[in-house]
Amino acid sequence: MDFLQRLARLLDRPLFPWKKLIVGFSIAQYVFEGFLSLRQYQVLKQTRPPKVLKNEVSQEVFDKSQAYGRAKAKFGFVSGLYGQIQNTAFIYFDVLPKLWALTGSWLLAYAPTRFSGEISHSIAFVLTFIVIQQVISLPTSIYHTFVLEEKFGFNKQTPKLFIMDMLKGQMLAFVLTPPILAGFLTIVQKTGNQFFYYLWMFGAALQVFMITVYPITILPLFNKLSPLEPGDLKTGVEGLAAGLKFPLHELYVIDGSKRSAHSNAYFFGLPWKKHIVIYDTLIEKSETQEVVAVLAHELGHWSLGHTTKLFGISQAHFFYIFALFSVFINNKSLYQSFGFHDEFPIIIGFILFSDALAPMDTVIKLLMNILSRKYEFQADEFAQKLGYSTQLARSLIKLQIQNLSTMDADWMYASYHFSHPILSERLGALGWVDEKAVVSDEKDAKATKASGRDEL
Repeated sequence: MDFLQRLARLLDRPLFPWKKLIVGFSIAQYVFEGFLSLRQYQVLKQTRPPKVLKNEVSQEVFDKSQAYGRAKAKFGFVSGLYGQIQNTAFIYFDVLPKLWALTGSWLLAYAPTRFSGEISHSIAFVLTFIVIQQVISLPTSIYHTFVLEEKFGFNKQTPKLFIMDMLKGQMLAFVLTPPILAGFLTIVQKTGNQFFYYLWMFGAALQVFMITVYPITILPLFNKLSPLEPGDLKTGVEGLAAGLKFPLHELYVIDGSKRSAHSNAYFFGLPWKKHIVIYDTLIEKSETQEVVAVLAHELGHWSLGHTTKLFGISQAHFFYIFALFSVFINNKSLYQSFGFHDEFPIIIGFILFSDALAPMDTVIKLLMNILSRKYEFQADEFAQKLGYSTQLARSLIKLQIQNLSTMDADWMYASYHFSHPILSERLGALGWVDEKAVVSDEKDAKATKASGRDEL
């Protein structure tokens, strides 16, 4: 890896303005995304639904959908500005070196001597940073849940449940962060210049481990999974899985309605042992064959190898990140630009490197969304070939209406932000022919929490 070493020497130049460069990247990204949001806001001011939906969506539902979209956009403008100010302030007021020094003094004052090394210091720093971020994000989180979502009838959380979820999240962070971070730092410390190979293998193993244990140990902390009761739905899904040779082990219903009315369905598990999870709200608001059609789409992702391909791409992305990190890990000019003159902690280097990588992450996000939309069309086509074209189209329309999801989108905004095609594109690909309104009851418009995009 002589190329990486030469690149590392090239980038480590005294007095290089890393701080100005990273702040510039951050502001440029904020301005760019704000520009896209303004374009989308103009679409949200339209007064008529797209032609393909004119017979499916009542004017009242469309108006509510547009109002909800504009409310979310306004919230996005404010929360984005709040986050940008916060990020810039952290950089210019040297919060990172001050917080590093503070957590170090805590360890010296209160922790046994064996906890005085870089790994213990890094764990204390990261956990403290997580708590600070949680506190800072509380105002926007509370407003989004109890004002914005409440106004449009989507919030199901009580203040008690909100607080409990937050505390559970912090508990998980305090349980999982120390061993993961200790493993990360130990690998970098012990394996020399080729650490990124071992770090990549560690990351891949950790990802597989989390995929396996998340639904078993973490998900039950927040939601209840119950076996799907015998009936037409269970028979239909099991028949679908058997026909596709999908290794179905168990069918679950998740109580998503305890927090929101958002509907979804997904599968998880090891290659030879899969589990399917269906939201209770999806079952409540859909006909049996429509739910089966949704799962035909989801199993299409599995049958077409999308999940395997995306896992492979994620591994290549991890390798690229860790290999580039090896270029920055000893970059003293980067550390010094941010106030670290005597110590060069690995975790600080990784945080600063992540900030420097932001422009490339923007490009990768765009490319991954393009690929994701392609896969969604393919999964829709898969369900269509199984004979579920009409049922899938009707289910998509119902969810769009129940979610008050965006009916149309600016092409630039959608290309950058959306991992799924907009509804009119999906219906066109399915060959949908206009019918009378699938759902017109106002109550159904409040049946599912809108999170910006349907996840089917």
